[in-house]
Amino acid sequence: MDYIAIIHKDPDSDFGVSFPDFPGCITAGRTLDEAKEMAREALSGHIALMREAGEPLPEPSTFDQVMSDPQFRDGTAFLVELEQPAKTVRVKSR
Repeated sequence: MDYIAIIHKDPDSDFGVSFPDFPGCITAGRTLDEAKEMAREALSGHIALMREAGEPLPEPSTFDQVMSDPQFRDGTAFLVELEQPAKTVRVKSR
């Protein structure tokens, strides 16, 4: 599943990353590449905790939905691609 991340950069700061579909899930990196890698790690960890808690994952927002929100208009959007976890199949043996 792919979710939109927003990169923000102030002149005297690192690259900050937030996720419109996951309020409170934020990260940063000194370089753009580091910020993108940290984004994947932050989102993976956030989703793992949500699954452990039995919380449902939100449907990914569309680009238009995210960019129409004034909170995110000044940022740059990119997709964070996450692999779906393998489904566990229980086999009953005799």
